[in-house]
Amino acid sequence: MQDYDYYVIFNERAGTASAQGLTAEALRGMFEDAGLRCHVDARSDVPLPERVGDAVAGPAGIVVAAGGDGTVTAIAEALTGSPKSLAILPLGTVNALAKDLNIPLEIRRSVEALAAGEPQLIDVGEVNGRTFLHKVVVGVIPGVAAGREHIRGQSGIGAKIGFLRYFLRRLQRARRMAVQIRTPDGETRIERVQSIAVASNSYDEGLGQFFSRSSLDKGKLTLYILRHLTPGDVIRLSVSMLLGHWRNDDALSIESVDAVTITTHKGLLKVMFDGEVETLHSPLEFSIRSKALSVIAQPIAAVEEVVQ
Repeated sequence: MQDYDYYVIFNERAGTASAQGLTAEALRGMFEDAGLRCHVDARSDVPLPERVGDAVAGPAGIVVAAGGDGTVTAIAEALTGSPKSLAILPLGTVNALAKDLNIPLEIRRSVEALAAGEPQLIDVGEVNGRTFLHKVVVGVIPGVAAGREHIRGQSGIGAKIGFLRYFLRRLQRARRMAVQIRTPDGETRIERVQSIAVASNSYDEGLGQFFSRSSLDKGKLTLYILRHLTPGDVIRLSVSMLLGHWRNDDALSIESVDAVTITTHKGLLKVMFDGEVETLHSPLEFSIRSKALSVIAQPIAAVEEVVQ
């Protein structure tokens, strides 16, 4: 049996990896330079679930997601409730969980920081039996995200201007949708919304904090309801988030729940699922599993030492 501590599932097509031309050989060299024993799985022709299964069955106690948020979520789903820990090398566009766990975003520094990482138990959300780590969004936002996919990988001002025009058109044409919200206590109500998001735990309010979470283990879901979302709302909310006072915005309501069911008149819904656009069946049954996933997090002091 091979002797290694880290099983690395490498997605060479992830945004940062592709942009920097990162190879499996270069990644393996970074681990060796840091004194870490690893196996790098770069089999792009093998389905991700099979690769994850091999990692779970292998000897390594830590499975490393070297990719974007989609790769992280897929591996997390397999590791939830297991004794193995998830580590992240942030190679995607957003890298939401990596930021929450104080992981350096520069690839070599994130590899070096693994040695100082500490296991931490965090919550995972579930919707219709599937695991999510950040949030699931219904409404106009997934449609905007779908448009983003058409320009992914394109560079230049033309692509950015084209997406901005598409974004504004979607907002102007978007209609509110009726959703039924039911909580475990039996309370049921109808809301007319532009978008509704269910997040694992809650996003912080503070200067410069944009969709960041300092607490990942409170055992609560947070419901964010946007009743209207005009271009003006987007600008105001974005500025308010950067300034650290967005929770009391008139367009938004927030509540904490243990579980929630969201039903619409549509049988199939396009949702933004941890940053990826997917299709789920209505009703959406949300719950949370408290401290069900072990992750390798970075203490602030360790990150500062690596950066220096």
